[in-house]
Amino acid sequence: MLKGFKDFLLRGNVVELAVAVVVGAAFTSIVTAFTDHIVNPLVAAVGGDNEMGFGFRLLSSNDATFVNLGAVISAAINFLIIAAVVYFVLIVPVNAAKARFAPEKEPEDEPLSETDLLIQIRDLLETGSYNHAPAEVPSAEAPVKVTER
Repeated sequence: MLKGFKDFLLRGNVVELAVAVVVGAAFTSIVTAFTDHIVNPLVAAVGGDNEMGFGFRLLSSNDATFVNLGAVISAAINFLIIAAVVYFVLIVPVNAAKARFAPEKEPEDEPLSETDLLIQIRDLLETGSYNHAPAEVPSAEAPVKVTER
């Protein structure tokens, strides 16, 4: 039961996606407060005397046409902070644990491609070793007697 749980935890992207969703949701409020109360005032200060923030109006008489570049910059900074925290605090340790504890595949465990199988068959036909009975016969099959021509 514990082995199955360990295999589940060390399975590919499942851990990464679950962790990203949970921690991203929990961490979003912290980062949003940081960008709203620290980054936004700094970006607005760069924007000049406009009380609406860093941006410009398309029509000078209409406040609804204000293009708020500061909000876009703040959202980008917000995203980068959340992505960095999720990656460095969660994904890097999980990948290190997978590399340390997950069993590595042996090259013999991988199935042969069709090309490799055809090459082996060709080599057997060239050497004539196909005329000999196999050393081991699976128990589910009846033994097959191979006779020479």
